[in-house]
Amino acid sequence: MNLLKNILFWTLVTTSCLGYYFIMYELTRIQFYPVIGITFGLFFIYWLLHKFWGENLVVIIGLGVLFRLLVLFAFPNLSDDVFRFVWDGRLIVNGENPFLHMPSWYFESKNIIPGLNQELYNQLNSNKYFTVYPPILQYIFAFSVWLFPNDIYASTIVMKCFIFLAECGSIAILLKLFKQFEIHAKYIAIYALNPLVIIELTGNLHFEGLMIFFLLFAVWLLAKNKVILSAGAMSVAICIKLLPLMFLPFLIKRLGIKISALYFGCIVLLTTLFFAPFLSEEIFLNFFQSINLYFRQFEFNASIFYIVRWVGFYTKGWNIIQTAGPVMSLIAAFTILFIAFRERNVTTKSLLQKMSIALLLYFGMATIIHPWYVTPLVAFTAFWKWRFPLVWSLLIPLSYFAYSNSNFYENFWLIAIEYLAILIFAFYEWERD
Repeated sequence: MNLLKNILFWTLVTTSCLGYYFIMYELTRIQFYPVIGITFGLFFIYWLLHKFWGENLVVIIGLGVLFRLLVLFAFPNLSDDVFRFVWDGRLIVNGENPFLHMPSWYFESKNIIPGLNQELYNQLNSNKYFTVYPPILQYIFAFSVWLFPNDIYASTIVMKCFIFLAECGSIAILLKLFKQFEIHAKYIAIYALNPLVIIELTGNLHFEGLMIFFLLFAVWLLAKNKVILSAGAMSVAICIKLLPLMFLPFLIKRLGIKISALYFGCIVLLTTLFFAPFLSEEIFLNFFQSINLYFRQFEFNASIFYIVRWVGFYTKGWNIIQTAGPVMSLIAAFTILFIAFRERNVTTKSLLQKMSIALLLYFGMATIIHPWYVTPLVAFTAFWKWRFPLVWSLLIPLSYFAYSNSNFYENFWLIAIEYLAILIFAFYEWERD
């Protein structure tokens, strides 16, 4: 029996390695069917490894690190965000402020910057938008480009190393939090082996991996009553992605008014220091102009918004994203504030549960949901009883269908399958409970 189990184990591990190799080294995002087929296969193996070897922490953590190492040296062919990372980094290395001008400005004004050539410009997905990447990321971009000024691949691998190290750190912090909150360590497999997390973070170079680490670190420090250090970690998380701002209201009841004021004051001070090298009269206007466009113009793989948009077409005759996007984001914000105000169970352990609820509210009202957006939900899933976010992590790669055609149109049947399956499984868990 042990021999058969060992054969099965090594078969699963080898198959996973081959799957990660092909999806990251041999395929691009336009090859939808191979990408989705391999992804679903990896999820099936993920379930088997979690079910039959989840108790063996050495195996689970070792495989989590192994799979991330395997995808570390792949160029992120499933995403083109990397070209904007390199663009911003080259601007900084050449003494330019990346927040001041759109990429198109440098060509229209004939302002020639070394490394900002037509080839790189043509690969940008945001050449007519100001950068939306906060200062911590800008420092990473600049450092990576400074090491390899003329080599995009080498600069990319340096950036991916930051995410790989953060991912290893997240696994370590999760184990500490499990011990702190008396959660069985076997649940580390939920995050450590999740294919979406491995592919989208270390594989596709999305900095949610870095944000997740500092968020978890901030919560762990808070659990240890290290308030100032926790505020520092939270500030870093905010300066990687602005998303953690939505979690701050849940800290007020946990810390009290006076300590909350100290905590938020530290965040404001440190965030200002991080932004200091880029500060100018135009930076905030440009930065928030891009964020405003994000809510008013971009749409992808949305849930409730697509229903609202359909109603808008039916009643108004046009896409109402210009008004619906900001209104829905405000609804999410005020709902999060209401939940924070009405919360009764204000333990540090429940903080991660409330962060999950905040994310679900935000995503439910969002106009754009890329696959890597849901990776923080996967990290938080082990801290509450519901597992439907894992179903989402399985199905959200269906959104890659849009890249498989030159017109970039979405398959609304696939989107319906994605969200209906999540709702059905969530309802099943609620009824079972």
